[in-house]
Amino acid sequence: MRKFLFILLVLLIGCTNVFAAKIPAEVKDYILQTFPQADIRFDGVIILPDNTIYLPLYPALFSDITELKIKESHPANQSFKQEPDVIIFNNDFVLLKVLSDGEGHRTVLHMVNPPLQVRTGLLPQDMLVPSGLIIPENIKGIIGNLKIDTKSEDIIRVENKDSYEDFLSESEPTVPQVLISQLKNKILFITTNYSKNIQVLEPAKAVPLYSLAQKSIPIDVKAAGGGKFLIVTTYDRPFADIVSVADSRFIKQVNLTSNPEEILIDEENGKAYIASPSASTIFVLDLNTMSLIQKIKINGYCENMLLKDDKLFYVDKLKNEIWAIELKNGYELKDIGIFPNVSALAFTDNKLYIASRTKSRIAVIDYTTLGLITEFTTVNKPLAMLLYDKTLYVLGAQNNVIQQINTKNNGITGKIELNTDGFSAGMHRIDDSNFCVVTDLKKNAYSIVDLAKGKLIKTYYVNVPIKDVIITDKVELFE
Repeated sequence: MRKFLFILLVLLIGCTNVFAAKIPAEVKDYILQTFPQADIRFDGVIILPDNTIYLPLYPALFSDITELKIKESHPANQSFKQEPDVIIFNNDFVLLKVLSDGEGHRTVLHMVNPPLQVRTGLLPQDMLVPSGLIIPENIKGIIGNLKIDTKSEDIIRVENKDSYEDFLSESEPTVPQVLISQLKNKILFITTNYSKNIQVLEPAKAVPLYSLAQKSIPIDVKAAGGGKFLIVTTYDRPFADIVSVADSRFIKQVNLTSNPEEILIDEENGKAYIASPSASTIFVLDLNTMSLIQKIKINGYCENMLLKDDKLFYVDKLKNEIWAIELKNGYELKDIGIFPNVSALAFTDNKLYIASRTKSRIAVIDYTTLGLITEFTTVNKPLAMLLYDKTLYVLGAQNNVIQQINTKNNGITGKIELNTDGFSAGMHRIDDSNFCVVTDLKKNAYSIVDLAKGKLIKTYYVNVPIKDVIITDKVELFE
């Protein structure tokens, strides 16, 4: 009896660990060696480059091995490269391929006599399975307590014809807008101040393809994982919502205990920083697991975050006080000083550039001594700054112009006229490229600027009231 209870305890511990289990390192390496572009999602779902989906089954106990190999496949004697329906590794880890049953449903291979590893395996209990998945009756035990949505309740895609928003009924311009090469294979996500929906557009198009319905009007949206995911904060909700772009679904909701606002992505270190001004807190998410890993308590009401050289800068908008968090120095807070109506920050060569929107001036501060290096007049109502190489680009809202400043001598080297006759709203670099996107709030337009050449490439107009535009690589959608 005692031996039975011990075995039962081991099995229960194994099942508990599966609740938030991650793909074993040797299995992950095996997958990526065969399919280097495979996406191993943080909840365990494996998506191959051709959009083939595999679900992982964890054994209660792993077998000891010296080298990972395929022990059994269905159909028999197939390599992983051939994408068999079932793969059983010699450590008893199993991959089940998601199939179509021919009637529009998803399922896995129905086997009259499933192998022991399949019958006794368990799906990760925090996994978001493909919508409408049907599990054969003779292996229903693999589900555990996992919820499988059979009614597509979590699908948030809204087609144009089903939308209540008036602008979606409008047609494309009579004269087509020409697609530039820099936006090929890209996709746009546009937020507005008037709708809960995130509009999804193809470049050079005015009418959205569809939209992604949110639970409240978005405050901030950022792309992660090469455009595979969107992290969304919304008004009056203490959550960060994680959206899977490929299947238009909420795949996770991270409870942050207080209302989050601005999001800053650090892809290099796999982190997202999410500010909660009302709680004087910056939450840190691990992008590999999409889970909360840290809370950084700060001074003041945080906005205008900037991450540079292991320093996280922000502005306390209630006091116009600027702070730096030294991330590799025990998160020590450094008080930079108070400046009027700070609209943007930039940092390079140990110098902090501070733009004042109402004063239309930029102050340059030595980070070590906190002394003022210089101060000069810039464009009217500067609202964003962007560094590229040795040039600081400063966007002026009032006169729709971008000023170019040489950071070596702080001399003005030129300007880029946007020619929209509107009101600029923001400026963001497109991934790690030499291009940025500038939004126009008044004209519902976005412009593409070449930072390397310092020139305007193209301006596009849309029938969506633009608050912000996120441009990412296009992700192949699941059927």
